[in-house]
Amino acid sequence: MKTSELSGAALDWAVAVCEKNWTFEPDGCDSYSTDWAQGGPLIERDGIDICTNTYGGWIATLITDWEDGTFVQGEGDTCLIAAMRCYVASKLGDEVEIPKELT
Repeated sequence: MKTSELSGAALDWAVAVCEKNWTFEPDGCDSYSTDWAQGGPLIERDGIDICTNTYGGWIATLITDWEDGTFVQGEGDTCLIAAMRCYVASKLGDEVEIPKELT
């Protein structure tokens, strides 16, 4: 599945995989994409920048290499969704294999 299309339990699961804190249970992951207490610390720790885009949504940017200016971005309807998509893209790339139970 494209990282840019992840949402809900699938997005939370992918974040948990990045954090090495996951289970195979659909309800077993933290709510990174909807709970600031879960996703907020990741944004702060990794220095993810968030701003509104011209379409009324949000865009998150994470510089992955300061020397050559490489970065990844994520977009979403909320700050947390954009930031968590960006975070997952920085760790797992543009495509993520998601368990069938979560799609």
